[in-house]
Amino acid sequence: MLKKLASTPYVLWMAIFVVVPLGMMIYFAFTTADGSFTLDNMLQIGKYTSIFLKSINLAVIATLICFLLAFPAGYLLSRMKTRRQNMMLLLIMLPMWMNFLLRTYAWMTLLENEGLINHFLELLGIGPLSMINTQGAVVLGMVYNFLPFMILPLYSVMAKIDPSLFEAAADLGCNPMLSIWKVLIPLSRPGIISGITMVFVPSVSTFIISRMLGGGQNMLIGDLIEKQFIGSSYNPYTGSAMSLVLMVLMILVMAAIGSFEDDEMEGIVV
Repeated sequence: MLKKLASTPYVLWMAIFVVVPLGMMIYFAFTTADGSFTLDNMLQIGKYTSIFLKSINLAVIATLICFLLAFPAGYLLSRMKTRRQNMMLLLIMLPMWMNFLLRTYAWMTLLENEGLINHFLELLGIGPLSMINTQGAVVLGMVYNFLPFMILPLYSVMAKIDPSLFEAAADLGCNPMLSIWKVLIPLSRPGIISGITMVFVPSVSTFIISRMLGGGQNMLIGDLIEKQFIGSSYNPYTGSAMSLVLMVLMILVMAAIGSFEDDEMEGIVV
């Protein structure tokens, strides 16, 4: 009885801020302004297939770049002494203590045509380059803002790997690259799965980064959904349908990643 009473605030919180909004989204996705059932809202999403595909493409690119940067960083961090680890973790998390918008505004200042990067390139006789309002700038913003979410899960898993396993692999004839492939990557798989999920999900649904660094010329799913709820193109019914489709896509991706993890772990156990 006490356990049930203790869980009451959590159940109420989930009901008010999760279940009710999801129910409203599903309701609006399949209804019209007069409350009648319709599938037109879902069918209209076909017009925006290119935006959905571009959002997924940029999110995959950003996730891949984050992984390539975070994997060696997480490993090096896990092999440092404890005091140095704490300092490096502080430096990694320090930007996250600042407001998300401020960090993105800072990149606008750096990437704009008269920004600091172009001024530096001009000194080298290169440029100025058009970096702002491009897909590359959007991906850069995603990588910068979400990279810590890839590093931290990888570090937490790698820090628990016994160094003697690499010594045993070397004794069995594995060179450093083969040890990484045969030992480090399989044992780091839970962190890899968590990192990919934590980077891909916010990347595919972001709208602030694409608006500020893409200049409105690189509209993503998040921008499209926002326009359905705010501004002259107000249409909560189509916006709810888009949100529902995006949520289903995320669930499918996470389920696929989770099943891949289960299969791989079963193979390791066997």
